[in-house]
Amino acid sequence: MKIITANIRPIMIVSGALTCTMAYAAIAPQAALLSSFGETLNGPLSEIVVRNWGALIALIGMMLIYGAFNPAVRSFSLTIAAISKLIFIVLVLFQGARYLGEPVGIAIAIDLVWVLLFAVYLVNKRPTANLL
Repeated sequence: MKIITANIRPIMIVSGALTCTMAYAAIAPQAALLSSFGETLNGPLSEIVVRNWGALIALIGMMLIYGAFNPAVRSFSLTIAAISKLIFIVLVLFQGARYLGEPVGIAIAIDLVWVLLFAVYLVNKRPTANLL
């Protein structure tokens, strides 16, 4: 597990960069939904919600990249990103196998790997109490 701790910066940069690609949803919401889920939503409200969703995901990616270069916020960045990714995974999985054959199924698998890597780092970097 030391390999993860020793390489957390590049792990965060790669994860952050991949996460930032969801800025695409803020620019082209219907195209992003179609390419990710194989479906679209209609109406002006869906445009707002999907654009906001894409922007928020991209911000999580930026936070991971920022945390990669700033150890003081690294644990916070990893924790928030892991929680965000877990929420997404659970929400999609609650739909059953409906979207697992779509590209979002691959995103779920990749996000699960990131969450596990982040968790290993966070557990190994826990401060230890000085009992003396």
